[in-house]
Amino acid sequence: MKSVRLRLLLLALLPLSVLMPLMLILAMTRWNADYDAVLIAKVDSDLRIAEQYLGHLQTGTANSMLNLAQSTAFQAALNDGSEAVNRLLESRRQQLQLDFLEYLPLAELEGPQQKWPVIRTAATGQLASEIDIFSSDDLSLLSPALQERANITLIETEAAAPTTRKVEDRGMVVHTAAPVIMPGHNGVLRGGLLLNRNLDFIDTLNALVYLSDEDGGNRQGTATLFLEDTRVSTNVRLFEDVRALGTRVSAVVRRVVLEEGRTWLNRAFVVNDWYISGYLPLTDSFGERVGMLYVGFLEAPYMAAKSEAYWTIVGAFLMVLALSAPLFLWLAKGIFSPLERMTVTMKRVERGDLTARNGDVGSRDEIGQVASHLDTLLDQLQDRDQKLREWAGELNARVDQRTAELRAANQKLEDTYKQLVMSEKLASIGEITAGVAHEINNPVAVIQGNVDVMRMTLGPGAAEVKTELDLIDNQVMRIGAIVSKLLQFARPSEFGTFKESVDIANVVTDCLVLVDHVLSKHNIVVDGHFDVAPAVRIDPGELQQVIINLVINAAQAMKETGTLTLTLKAEERDGTPGACLTVVDSGPGISEDHISEVFNPFYTTKPGEGTGLGLSISQTLIQHAGGIITVRNREEGGAAFAIWLPERRD
Repeated sequence: MKSVRLRLLLLALLPLSVLMPLMLILAMTRWNADYDAVLIAKVDSDLRIAEQYLGHLQTGTANSMLNLAQSTAFQAALNDGSEAVNRLLESRRQQLQLDFLEYLPLAELEGPQQKWPVIRTAATGQLASEIDIFSSDDLSLLSPALQERANITLIETEAAAPTTRKVEDRGMVVHTAAPVIMPGHNGVLRGGLLLNRNLDFIDTLNALVYLSDEDGGNRQGTATLFLEDTRVSTNVRLFEDVRALGTRVSAVVRRVVLEEGRTWLNRAFVVNDWYISGYLPLTDSFGERVGMLYVGFLEAPYMAAKSEAYWTIVGAFLMVLALSAPLFLWLAKGIFSPLERMTVTMKRVERGDLTARNGDVGSRDEIGQVASHLDTLLDQLQDRDQKLREWAGELNARVDQRTAELRAANQKLEDTYKQLVMSEKLASIGEITAGVAHEINNPVAVIQGNVDVMRMTLGPGAAEVKTELDLIDNQVMRIGAIVSKLLQFARPSEFGTFKESVDIANVVTDCLVLVDHVLSKHNIVVDGHFDVAPAVRIDPGELQQVIINLVINAAQAMKETGTLTLTLKAEERDGTPGACLTVVDSGPGISEDHISEVFNPFYTTKPGEGTGLGLSISQTLIQHAGGIITVRNREEGGAAFAIWLPERRD
């Protein structure tokens, strides 16, 4: 018995004295790794914010310049001459906080200007904004002040790659060009923001990343913009009031980021201390890696906190160990025999013997009371086991019944929700479309009236401009047709019954008129194959909504150019005659992982652009008419949507 007691004591103390330290070491190691991972994840998040800010700066500059290039004020200045243009550009340059802004007519684009891809892109009619590196001569042509501002003396930096250069005289510029396409004026509006010594930019970036921290802004964070491996804009300090402009990044970071093109997320030595750092490579309009974007925060406070946590845990463990050994020895007296007896009883119960009991264990203390209470619990357990067996069958039946009721309720809720979404969308479209149609019809009526007045005023002289006047008449009629189709699509109840006999071919033709501008914009060729197909019974406005949604989705999938194939034919399904319209695009198709989700509400491949309700509502409309809408990917590429509707029956 003494040997049993000794073994039990050893087993009780062994986890605390041996296993617990091992578990503690493993836990601390895992905690240390997780802690470091959290720091890396934090700096990665900071780097993403900094990258988004730089992208937002480029996008905002590009959009502002495009608005200026398309403004009536700029057109008026162009018509007034170069002095007016220069005054307007200087005013807008100051408003946009740019370092230079100039207009380059296409006829004068030559020499050094054509070397920039952003200018060549804008010359083709597209907006472009990139980070470019301007040489000292390039900056001198723009402004001697910019040339002087870009000049930074290199400072010898520990662990940096060897170099013979003494001065960095190039400039890192947010280079933006917008096309100017106006009557009598074609050219490029070009502007830029020099990032060298741009302390407003780097301080704003640092404040955005660190001063709005969820931890109260206590992190000692820094941000830097590198031209290659040289700091050209930074809030890293050499001394208290001296920024580390001209210092260089370490050779290992340069190799990973600039030479290999990978993002650095790790600790790094920054000028005079260790930081948890993130370095992102930056590329110019030529596709070359020309610099880095850096954010990071001081490592020392986190290392101190980690060390303090280590010693706190070790101290707490030693204190627990010192108190636990005497406590175990005191509690062990008089416990082991009753416990062994209860253990035997519980093992019999585990094997299914619910009649096992402890009986009298010869002890009246708490252990004896536990043994007696355990017998009482076993009596109750045996009784309840029998009752549970009886209740199990009844409970299963009730669960099945409630599950069926819940499924039915969920289905009703889903159907009601889909109808609500569709009704709200159609109501909004109807209100907006009616207002737009009204606003279009008014100027169209004025145009048509003035054309008639011109004919009456010119009399026989109108023959000389007959072709032009007839062209205006045709375009006015075309506008009227489009507005009529748009109203018919938005408020079908005002143009006919809700469900009627419909020729799908005629509806497709009307839809192509409405979406002609979308297809023309994407240079999409429409290939139609309309066989003789039976008429179907559906609300023509609802069918228009479905077809327009599929055509626009196909155009967006093909992006720049492609072929839209529309096929209509008679087809039977499950012995029911009907008509099948297939809409096929030549785009990349739909991911196989997501093709089963395209009809789900709110599913979209264009976050921030669409609601994800188009295909869901289209499916509801077709099913409401007794039809089926399906989707598949073609082997030769592209997605194919098929709409099948049953033949009209009188």
